[in-house]
Amino acid sequence: MLAEGTKAPEFTLNDKDGNQVSLKDFAGKKVVIYFYPKDSTPGCTKQACAFAGAYKEFETLGVPVIGISKDSMKSHQNFAAKYELPFILLSDPELSAIQAYDVWKEKKLYGKVSMGVVRSTYVIDENGIIEKAMEKVKPDTNAVDILAYLKGEKDQ
Repeated sequence: MLAEGTKAPEFTLNDKDGNQVSLKDFAGKKVVIYFYPKDSTPGCTKQACAFAGAYKEFETLGVPVIGISKDSMKSHQNFAAKYELPFILLSDPELSAIQAYDVWKEKKLYGKVSMGVVRSTYVIDENGIIEKAMEKVKPDTNAVDILAYLKGEKDQ
């Protein structure tokens, strides 16, 4: 997990429609970037739907939401269409942003060790500095926790 107060790594990735999206596109505004393991899995669907449900509030605050996983653009298209996800989903099959943001880690499940994305969320400030870093977030409360943080209701 990258430290709060450090420069957020720049990235350029394709969204679900093949458009290139870079962190620098959001200069001058806060942005929420959340990394998740896999489209259409129970936890990731819960998390995405929670962000979708809270999206109007993020819009009101002027804070874009970006979800990043190693899934393909096609997978993102299907995921976004099925669950009506209004925010940006970026495809990182080469793990460039995933590794730059230090969320590609060893995971253990039922005694089996593998590498994967640790569900993590970053709030990047207007100057490209990591303002808030949250590791191993809960899929169902991540969106409301971030909203509460952005509104100054709690220092999660």
